[in-house]
Amino acid sequence: MSIEYTTPILNKIKEYDKIIIFRHERPDGDCTGATKGLKRILNLSFPGKDIRVINPGKSDYLAFLGEDDGEVDESQYRESLGIALDTATTKRIANKGYDRVRELIKIDHHIPVDDYGTLRWVEEERSSCCEMIVKFYDNHKDELKIDLEAAKYLYTGMVTDSGRFRFRSVSGETLRLAGLLLDVGVDTDTLYANLYMRDFDSFRFESYNGGSSFSQNPFHLSFTFNETVKYKLNKSRIRKTTTIYITSCQCSLGKIASTDNIVRLQLPTTNFSKPTTYTFREGRTTS
Repeated sequence: MSIEYTTPILNKIKEYDKIIIFRHERPDGDCTGATKGLKRILNLSFPGKDIRVINPGKSDYLAFLGEDDGEVDESQYRESLGIALDTATTKRIANKGYDRVRELIKIDHHIPVDDYGTLRWVEEERSSCCEMIVKFYDNHKDELKIDLEAAKYLYTGMVTDSGRFRFRSVSGETLRLAGLLLDVGVDTDTLYANLYMRDFDSFRFESYNGGSSFSQNPFHLSFTFNETVKYKLNKSRIRKTTTIYITSCQCSLGKIASTDNIVRLQLPTTNFSKPTTYTFREGRTTS
């Protein structure tokens, strides 16, 4: 079925010498892997084209995949084909320059809320956008090329967005396409080591709870920016670290907010009792 969508997309790509690839805000493994993987496939297949991945923001845990490209001038946007990946609505596209490109293609696996783009390929039953990019390659492998670098990007996105291939959206085709990437030579040991890597300061921060478990619901976990500076933990690192802790207690992260130089994390609850606020200090937790 996907061939009827991927063929017009490939033909449109052939029409342009300049292409800019977009992703959503607050990047995760899927949108990062999809943008970088598609760029690499197109660079290999069409070496004369100028292809850029230009998006603000980054995720520390994906640093091993490398940086995006730098900004370009206004004229390049106007001359480029844009491809937006893993983004259901234009509101969530990280680079707001998407509205200045000559034409825009949408490739996504979320519920089709916003039907933007000259061409659209949306399959909400897919486990990840990276799976769709591998399918794009597989549909046209007589014209497209892939290498280990592209395979690494795409496998990272498939792994992270499918919950390590545990979610219901994982199908037989998901695993067959993942197998295609493994056949290229993806080093899964190194990839997983990078995804699970945590620095010493993260462990020190997590040790603040002193091994205590939290049973009160709802509750807040609170800590000051002074403490985070001391332990070299920025706001995104705090969210990641605390999510790891909460997951170990089989709870879900509700939301993160910052007021008066304090970051608070609140968990969802069905118990409407008075919240308990915990303040982290080195070696102990106070409520």
